[in-house]
Amino acid sequence: MSLIDLDQAATTAVRREVLEAMWPFLTGAYGNASSRHALGRASADGLDAARSTVARLAGVRATQVVFTGGGTEADNLAVIGLTLGAIAAGRGRHIVVSAIEHEAVRASADYLARWHGVEVSVLPVDNSGLVRADSLAALLRDDTALVSVQHANNEVGTLQPVQQLGEQARAVGARFHVDAVQTAGWVSLDASVSPELSTADAVTVSAHKLGGPKGVGALILRTNAPLEPVIHGGGQERDRRSGTENVAGVVGFARALELAAAEHDSATVARVAVDRDAFIQAVEHAVPGAQLTGHRSQRLPAHASFVVPGIGGEPLLVALDDAGVLASSGSACAAGRDEPSPVLLAMGVDPDTARTAIRFTWGVSTTQDELMRAAELLAESAARLRP
Repeated sequence: MSLIDLDQAATTAVRREVLEAMWPFLTGAYGNASSRHALGRASADGLDAARSTVARLAGVRATQVVFTGGGTEADNLAVIGLTLGAIAAGRGRHIVVSAIEHEAVRASADYLARWHGVEVSVLPVDNSGLVRADSLAALLRDDTALVSVQHANNEVGTLQPVQQLGEQARAVGARFHVDAVQTAGWVSLDASVSPELSTADAVTVSAHKLGGPKGVGALILRTNAPLEPVIHGGGQERDRRSGTENVAGVVGFARALELAAAEHDSATVARVAVDRDAFIQAVEHAVPGAQLTGHRSQRLPAHASFVVPGIGGEPLLVALDDAGVLASSGSACAAGRDEPSPVLLAMGVDPDTARTAIRFTWGVSTTQDELMRAAELLAESAARLRP
């Protein structure tokens, strides 16, 4: 039985081209990039080349790319580092985060509130998971240090109007952070190509969401905003993130981002979105009671999420797994928990219905036939489980 992988928002397979790019730095050029000898210099050269590639694709200078141990660390660095940097520069102790941010952002905001006396305002969303500009305007103050909003939500796929939100944040002197973990690869990180990101001071990216290795990410800095490091030590990454660099991982990250940028042209993204809409229609037609979560059109091109009242999300996932379809009930970080999704609760979904959530996410190589087959298997599984 062949698998249909529709859980690619959780992670993707490492691409062969990425593994080939990484291999030299796992074998012959294995040196510490901080070492002064020939082996270290070879490793440093690989690190510099990867940084230049990411910078070129993001439309920034190489010095504006901070490599991290993944998207979670990059979110922590952005939220904590930018807020503490702003406080040190004389800004107030007020930040704004949306109600449906990734746990890495929400937990960082909670830390700032507990240990640094930062006041956290939660930006509400509507029932499609969309942040309204007037809602942000109502929360912004002269002492707001930071606003953090995901470009696209990982659970329901809704795309946010981040350019407009960033303009509002900047108008009061606040820094603006965008978690682009889910959109990197689908949307260009270069602000001259993708104006949505033009107002961001910092952008979070993760390698394993786009065919790269796990445990590697980056924070792209678009301005010279003061940034307090959250990991202290030897001063790597221009004193912004200490620790011996994962050169092979960084090289793989750069190659994965390069491949994604080349493949996700506008025609391809449009084709994938057409397949998405056909899949949504098929599920809504074949599964009685299935309700789309997130915005119907303003969403990631390869993302479809539903609640199916009356059928537990976990039993449905198990049945799909047995049928050869990989899916999830929401964020992979929350897998195995019985609590309803905070994202769906913030969107006004009642707790019992929120527990029936199921998410399908895929890549450019996923075919429409695979999506239609998955819809059929979902309908069959739901029919068997329905009381």
